Amino acid sequence: MRKIGTLALAAMAALTLPAAVQAQGKKDAVVVGMVLEPPGLDPTVAPAAAIGEITHYNIYEGLTRIVENGTVQPLLADEWSVSSDSKTWTFKLKKGVKFHDGTAFDGADVKSAFERYGAEKSTNKNKSTFANMESITTPDPATVVIKLKEVNATLLFDLGLNTAVITATESTEGNATKPVGTGPFKFDNWVKGDRVVMVAAPTWRTPGSVKIKRATFRFITDPNAGMAALMAGDVDAFPQFNTYEAVNQFAKDPRFTVTTGTTEGETVLAMNNKRKPFDDVRVRRAVAHAIDRNAILAGALYGFGLPIGTHFPPHNPAYVDLTGLYPHDVAKAKALLAEAGYPNGIDVTLKLPPPAYARRSGEIVAAELAEAGIRVKIENIEFAQWLDVVYAKLNYDLSIIAHVEPNDLDIYSKPGYYFGYENAEYNALIAKIKSTVNDAERAKLQQQAQRKLAEDSVNGFLFSLPRITIAKKGLTGLWKNAPIFANDLTNVHWQ
Repeated sequence: MRKIGTLALAAMAALTLPAAVQAQGKKDAVVVGMVLEPPGLDPTVAPAAAIGEITHYNIYEGLTRIVENGTVQPLLADEWSVSSDSKTWTFKLKKGVKFHDGTAFDGADVKSAFERYGAEKSTNKNKSTFANMESITTPDPATVVIKLKEVNATLLFDLGLNTAVITATESTEGNATKPVGTGPFKFDNWVKGDRVVMVAAPTWRTPGSVKIKRATFRFITDPNAGMAALMAGDVDAFPQFNTYEAVNQFAKDPRFTVTTGTTEGETVLAMNNKRKPFDDVRVRRAVAHAIDRNAILAGALYGFGLPIGTHFPPHNPAYVDLTGLYPHDVAKAKALLAEAGYPNGIDVTLKLPPPAYARRSGEIVAAELAEAGIRVKIENIEFAQWLDVVYAKLNYDLSIIAHVEPNDLDIYSKPGYYFGYENAEYNALIAKIKSTVNDAERAKLQQQAQRKLAEDSVNGFLFSLPRITIAKKGLTGLWKNAPIFANDLTNVHWQ
């Protein structure tokens, strides 16, 4: 067995809230603003990124931790080793860990959790990671041995995602509303439509290392209300702040600090490849030519973010700039539509979830498509409806959403995924990427996959979502960049 080392605007009327008021003036409490309220609090059964933004590394923990620079470090596993064929992994678990209900954590919890996540009826969005585990054994309570069916070159990273957090069998049924984990914070209460509150966990294995004793996540969908909450002091920090026109105002205000970082959020104009007319690549390419990414960024994000031409973040070393593959060309878009049998254009519906980046981009995209003869009817829907109608039932023509999962080229190979894209050549390429251990070789394959998605114009690739954080002066420890969508409060404190 070989050892693997540690991887790596004016002020508005104040919105009042009891939890926020309680936090004022204290140095051991924090109120964090969020745009979307999650549908539940168990990231292992539902796909919404907002679940992990609240619970990941705060309430729940996994065997590994993905840190801000995107590398992997130990968490519930202290160390690990892998066999020469890269298929058998042995994890040595951290001792003295307890769940928030007081029960002890051991290898049996890891085994039962991963078996649930890979089970036939599992709704884990990374189910394939766990279904690839041929066997999971626990020679002793502090050891877990995982034998893979096929090599997974990114297993350690995958085990640091929120889909791989360890939950005990006893609490599984209740985790969506009353989560039980091993993290530094214990769930306190959830006021639907308003906030989730967590408190320092008395079972935490390193008492005193976490300075925040009470953390409140407030849900503020309306951009103006988010600004008002910050200006009034009802919110201490707003990661993923999306009132882009107000960023400079906060940057000039001595009461706040503003950071701008990167995310894994590829924002796409999703096209239903299973539904006419988007089952025709010529129509999809017409859409690509009709889009003006720079105009979208300027109008919707006030210049923040970066244009993308495929489903990959620009900061990744394996990124290929394909934004020039389909230059903005209305005449070309019209010609492609005519070639596909639509000389008089088409009528489609664009379903938009609540985030400002989606709805503001949607207005601009609709106007751009109209110039090419693609007449768009916009439908604004709530996020729960988006998850049901668009994501689950594939009942849509177009939509705009940011995909924030890292290393997610594989979503285009998932059977039944809401893009409706099915391509055997691409699926084979993804399988090869997953089994390639050499980083340089894997990067070349990732570049091939990026080109394939762009050439097939599976979606309209728009921009990489920035991570803009507005915080009160003196609040430190928040992530600037987001290799995963998590608001890790472990190191957050007031100066």
